Amino acid sequence: MTAIVAIIHAGLAAAWVGGMAYSLFVVQPKLKKYFGPDEEGREMLTAVIASGNRWKVIGLIAVIAFTGAGLLLIDHDHWWIHAIKAVFLLVATGIFWYVSWRHWPRRIFATAAERTGLQRQLIVLATTMLGLAGLAFALGVLATHI
Repeated sequence: MTAIVAIIHAGLAAAWVGGMAYSLFVVQPKLKKYFGPDEEGREMLTAVIASGNRWKVIGLIAVIAFTGAGLLLIDHDHWWIHAIKAVFLLVATGIFWYVSWRHWPRRIFATAAERTGLQRQLIVLATTMLGLAGLAFALGVLATHI
């Protein structure tokens, strides 16, 4: 049973990190290249791509947290590493909350003049969230090898 929980935990964490990396380093640059100066077209397609994903990601985060807590209850050696992972997950989740419920609505209703700053801000937020989730994933791997 422990192996199944560990596979679910690591698999979903990898999916979250991979999805963020793919969006940030592949999809977003390709959209910018494809649409060129057509800022409005790029924003419209970005909104379509992002639409409906909020609750899927929240579910993903919840299962990662739940399985992580379960794994910690099974084996609490190196608990401090898991505590750090939990902090990273909480901060990344907070950033996701901010992006989903504050930043994104502002971006949808932004004027053309406001949009550039919001796009830059999103890159910083997404990169930070990716870094935190990636560090948590790396700490999980480290915890199994010490």
